[in-house]
Amino acid sequence: MPDITNISKYKNIHMIGIGGVSMSGIAAILHDWGINVTGYDDTESANTRKLNQLGIQVAIGEVNVENIKNCDAVIYSAAIKETHPEMVEAKRLKIPTIERADFLGELTRCYKDTICISGTHGKTTTTSMVSLCFLEALKEPSIQVGGFLKPINGNYKVGKSENFIIEACEYVESFLKFSPKAEIILNIDNDHLDYFKNMENIKKAFVKYVKLLPNDGLLVYNADDANCLDLPKYTKAKTLSYGITNKNVDFFAVNIVFDKDGFAEFDVYHEDKFFDRIKLSIPGMHNVLNALACIALCTEYGIEKEQIKNALIKFKGADRRFQFKGKVNGAKVYDDYGHHPTEILATAKSLMNKKYEKSWVVFQPHTYSRTINLLSDFAKALLNFDNIIVLDIYAAREKNTEGVTSEILVDKLSDLGKDAKYIPDFNKCVKYLKNNVEKNDIVITLGAGTVTEIGSMLVQ
Repeated sequence: MPDITNISKYKNIHMIGIGGVSMSGIAAILHDWGINVTGYDDTESANTRKLNQLGIQVAIGEVNVENIKNCDAVIYSAAIKETHPEMVEAKRLKIPTIERADFLGELTRCYKDTICISGTHGKTTTTSMVSLCFLEALKEPSIQVGGFLKPINGNYKVGKSENFIIEACEYVESFLKFSPKAEIILNIDNDHLDYFKNMENIKKAFVKYVKLLPNDGLLVYNADDANCLDLPKYTKAKTLSYGITNKNVDFFAVNIVFDKDGFAEFDVYHEDKFFDRIKLSIPGMHNVLNALACIALCTEYGIEKEQIKNALIKFKGADRRFQFKGKVNGAKVYDDYGHHPTEILATAKSLMNKKYEKSWVVFQPHTYSRTINLLSDFAKALLNFDNIIVLDIYAAREKNTEGVTSEILVDKLSDLGKDAKYIPDFNKCVKYLKNNVEKNDIVITLGAGTVTEIGSMLVQ
């Protein structure tokens, strides 16, 4: 069992923004440990309903500062402003307020063995893969993943062992607040430039992150990614490398073939000896790399080959990761979270292994800073689709100070000889697709924002 001495001083905890992916998982763990948890969120969601079923009282939409009165601590998500009435009341009553990532860091120190999965792309999928292998091996882990995972019916699981498997995000360097025993680093790419400003700062953050590992820890890294190659020199922990193009690694994949759905099957070699043939039920070459990271870590944790194989073939993907939504006019509709050029390219390559007539992408750029900073890369990545529709930019946390619009992306595509359509209205976008998509085509909605609604509107 985790050692909760640090946390047990808080008998009553109130959480503002409790419905968030990570916040809801924290709430469930605290509740399981016998701490009285209450919460507030602006909107009702599957997460808040699940917390209610656990017996956690969640107020929706109506702020009640009375909730704060008997609290020992208030945990808030990064989206909550200092001016939120419950935050103001907590400060007035001198109740400690703790940001989510800081508190999650405290939780990681309750477990003897926290496994952090990080990297610019593929975190949710790989966290899911590792989690399912540990569950298959009956290791009773606690889990926090950044998306809905069907086998655990949510984005978290409260386990009984010392293993805590979490998705560790580099944005605002929040992963530096954790205490990992093991780390997987999937890749280091140009992203979150609104915070990091340049690639050099991103690399520096990952170096600091690697330095968090204890000497008896484990670092698993992608040796196909040039930005990851020098990471081992910053730790005394054991290191394991994996790759496809780089064969000078601990785990590599060869004889990779794809079926008609784009699902890979491949031979894995460990220290140049045949390990096993692995079959996936999710598409794309990038997922072969994600699977190798998972296999390397799980093997080191003593999980049997057969258990790893079974877990990987059963894994049908996390929510919003190339997720099949249904059909329209005899065309298959998928939804994907990809919101960075590298992710769009990986999705496009996954499509190429499937059988279809024409491809249609509905892309919603995510944040103004990312759109303007990576404009050329976005345009080049989108060229891999036959038909392109661009929606308005999803602002997320940002204000549009520079007047950036989606039309600059459409213009950029036009300069590259591609006729992309700018259709900001969701209903008009759905109507356009219904009038033009034909049998055996493939439609994919792409982005980290509200674009996910289009797939459901289309197939209804």
